[in-house]
Amino acid sequence: MTMKSSKLFIIAVLAVIAISVTVVSVFSEAEAQEVTSPLSENTISVTGTATTKTEPDLLHIQFGVEIQEKTAKEALEANSQLMNSIVEAIKKVGIEDSEINTSSLNIYPIYDQYEDPLTKKYTQELIGYRVSNILSVETKKLDLAASIIDNAVGAGVNRVDNVYFTLSPDTHRKIKDELLADAISNAKSKAEKALLPLDHSIIGVKTVSLSEFSMPYPTPVFRAEAAMYEESFALKAQTPIFTSDQDVSATASVVFIIGSK
Repeated sequence: MTMKSSKLFIIAVLAVIAISVTVVSVFSEAEAQEVTSPLSENTISVTGTATTKTEPDLLHIQFGVEIQEKTAKEALEANSQLMNSIVEAIKKVGIEDSEINTSSLNIYPIYDQYEDPLTKKYTQELIGYRVSNILSVETKKLDLAASIIDNAVGAGVNRVDNVYFTLSPDTHRKIKDELLADAISNAKSKAEKALLPLDHSIIGVKTVSLSEFSMPYPTPVFRAEAAMYEESFALKAQTPIFTSDQDVSATASVVFIIGSK
């Protein structure tokens, strides 16, 4: 074999080797892509709900007095004296200082408007000041609702803004945990029933979305803005106050991974 022929043979062999390496590299890359590519998932999305009836364990009452005097000082002093009597009256039925809070205290001027007969212009004249002082009672002693209202009115309360029953924070948290677990179980049950005729079953969970637990609307018993109750509460019989169960619910959205049986 001549020198020229030897060189051509070597070049041909190297070319074949290069082509072989390239082909192997291409196949290896294709196999790697096939192995690492994620498998497509079949899923079903279901929303579960859970509802329960719960007895309220917290009583909330707002009431107070409005007094009008010629000066702001006189109105505030008269209001303070009356509110002290009211606080003492409701404490006598079993309410403690920690269960009483001041919701609002307002002092504002009162004007009388009249028309000047000569100028025909309307003029405002300051005739006094009004003090509005609202107390809030929050207690777990639900059976004291009627006594609180009656004693407060008897001591001088002339406005009752609202009375309602609701859930305490501790009860709120406890029901929240229980309902969320029940809501997820309800979602799983719905998914299983839907998959039964499709010959599929749940093989995993992809996502779970829990709803924010919301407190039920308070059960209103009494509400009246700035109303006077001297006559309506001047009754010998105790004011009837009743509680009622509240519906509480929660939801959970779950995406299940499914597969054929």
